Amino acid sequence: MRLILASTSPRRRDLLARIGAVPDRVVAPDIDETPLKGELPRPYALRLAEAKARAIGPVDGTAVLAADTTIAVGRRILPPAMTPDVQRDLLSLLSGRRHHCITAVCLLMPDGQARIRVCDTVVTFKRLETREIDAYLACGEGLGKAGGYAIQGRAEAFVRTLAGSHSGVIGLPLYDTRALLETAGVPLG
Repeated sequence: MRLILASTSPRRRDLLARIGAVPDRVVAPDIDETPLKGELPRPYALRLAEAKARAIGPVDGTAVLAADTTIAVGRRILPPAMTPDVQRDLLSLLSGRRHHCITAVCLLMPDGQARIRVCDTVVTFKRLETREIDAYLACGEGLGKAGGYAIQGRAEAFVRTLAGSHSGVIGLPLYDTRALLETAGVPLG
């Protein structure tokens, strides 16, 4: 079965390559990612992953893989850090506390059936000093990212504990993704 990746994220493509999955096409889905009033983080991530897949397919004989990574503190969905000021606020909020990184993965089958898995990873940051936040902002690494950080880069040094999937925090939980692809008959190398 052929595979379309509904994401232009180079990280997701690299993660897929780790399990031997090479998409036949990469397409950017165009959806509204605004949380619904009162929407909780887990249902939000699930809704977006499926919406991204459905924005591309279903496609005859081809499965569509999409994912959404949401950072949450309690019931609060954190936005992506689109400016350094927002990023500073997010890192200050995450400093010294636990948060959830929820990544939902949707595999949309050619018949329109959605197979969905969700991975909830609990990440605890060390207490960040102002100089550490300033240095992180200066490197520009977390801009545009959910929660304002990229665990695969310098922010990994902020992580005191992680319970769950490291690759899920990056943007695609490999265990769950592999299981979805294998059961659907998508060839893996």
